[in-house]
Amino acid sequence: MLKRICLAFFVFGLLAGCSSGSDSSSYEKGENSESYDQAAVDVTMETANNSKSVSGQQQDNSDAIQSRMIIYNAELQLEVENFLDIKQSLENLVAQLGGYVVQSNVYADGEDYLEGTLRVRIPQPKFQEFINKAEQLSVKVHRHTVTGEDVTEEFVDLESRLNSMQVVEERLLSFLRDAEKTEDLLKISNDLARVQQDIEQIKGRMKYLQNQTSFSTVTISMFEHKVVVPNIEKNEFNTWEKTKKQFYNSINGLLSFFSAVVVFLLGNSPVIVLLVIILATLYYILRRTKKKPKQDNN
Repeated sequence: MLKRICLAFFVFGLLAGCSSGSDSSSYEKGENSESYDQAAVDVTMETANNSKSVSGQQQDNSDAIQSRMIIYNAELQLEVENFLDIKQSLENLVAQLGGYVVQSNVYADGEDYLEGTLRVRIPQPKFQEFINKAEQLSVKVHRHTVTGEDVTEEFVDLESRLNSMQVVEERLLSFLRDAEKTEDLLKISNDLARVQQDIEQIKGRMKYLQNQTSFSTVTISMFEHKVVVPNIEKNEFNTWEKTKKQFYNSINGLLSFFSAVVVFLLGNSPVIVLLVIILATLYYILRRTKKKPKQDNN
């Protein structure tokens, strides 16, 4: 890596010497003008892209990384007594701490209770304070999850790459100012556009990391639990209607019973008559049998 850096500085010096030496010859006279050195720019850009390991050694001396850059995220699941009141209290607390609401959802589970989600961004110094106060507003905390992602090294690498890319950009701009050939102008313009695009991407990523580390994200899931007392409907007090209904049910029951008895007797009358005859005969025989011993004794 040090060899690459030395090579880059050597290339810078060589190109600077060629540029200064050409003032009295090629650029002033228009003869034997120096062509655009594409290889030198490629080496410089590669050095810029791989310079992050060297910059990492300077981490302790950089003002931008005096403290660790950590992205904090938290998820809370809270049981509350009154959803709407607690939601309003949380929104007021967010405003007091300098945060803002990202997303808010409220929906009802039937007619019994409300539940929903509140996602907020809180300044990182107030992150733990907000969590503590939010949990104090609840009846019960069902889930508490906090995660952190250290992006300090990534930010330092991006900062180093940005500085190196800006050096390349300045060098390309100097080439562009001194170039006389149309071919060189087109090549330099293309490389300059590519470098500037990389610079914008690096700046965008750095801005995103700064925002994520400055404000922490807290997602709160809330639901309210109420003891549901069933309502007594008006028709449950209609005694007269219930009495008539029970009376008719009793009459229908009796009619059904007698109908079943009649059907049973008529439908089984042959069998019943035969059984009656048999039982009567047996009864007569038994009576006759009991009378004979008495007559013999007399």
